Amino acid sequence: MSYPLLIIFAFLPSFIWLLFYLRKDVHPESNPMVLKIFFYGMAAAILTALIELGFFQETAKLPFSPFLISFLNIFVGVALVEEILKYLVVKEKVLNNPEFDEPIDAMLYMIIAGLGFAALENILIFLSPKVFFFGISETLTLAIFRFISATFLHALCSGILGFFLALSFFEIKKRNIFLTIGLFLAITLHGLYNFSIMEIEGILRLAIPIIILTTLGIAVSFGFKRLKELKSVCKI
Repeated sequence: MSYPLLIIFAFLPSFIWLLFYLRKDVHPESNPMVLKIFFYGMAAAILTALIELGFFQETAKLPFSPFLISFLNIFVGVALVEEILKYLVVKEKVLNNPEFDEPIDAMLYMIIAGLGFAALENILIFLSPKVFFFGISETLTLAIFRFISATFLHALCSGILGFFLALSFFEIKKRNIFLTIGLFLAITLHGLYNFSIMEIEGILRLAIPIIILTTLGIAVSFGFKRLKELKSVCKI
């Protein structure tokens, strides 16, 4: 299969979820701003890959058991690094922007950054030598799998963090507490998802990711509904 077609397939999961979540906003964001944050999310994924590579090299030198090293790599080297860098995209490029003018924007832009991040991950996977020799049905199957798994996970973890980020603007004295809760939930659930599919055997290997995605999906849906009821946020 040609590389241009593979790239299209790689973008599809993020693009479909992007269209879905953009419909949640009754006051649509400008296309240039959406694209800007999406591509910054992609850039964050490149930086993340470099950080993760260095982290894995260092943990490999530690005198720990393989299980503990895997735990550190998954929860710290991957989940913590990825969720923080996605958050930094929004913190640096959105929160002081005039287009950030209502609570729901915090969730929406976090999701956009997360989908951009996932898109770059998908591109790296789809351009791998193994996938290049896939047929159209195999490539489509991979795209569907990424759509309902990793891409969805990035959107949901970013969305739950975005919800608590939005709430932090209404409780100035508890702002750091809300942000900490959001980061903790995003990192923990992201790490648990990855840990379950990489280290757990049996039915739990499938059950845990399904439970996490379902719970997060419901929570993010509730978050959007709740934020729509709140007044416009003040700039920080």
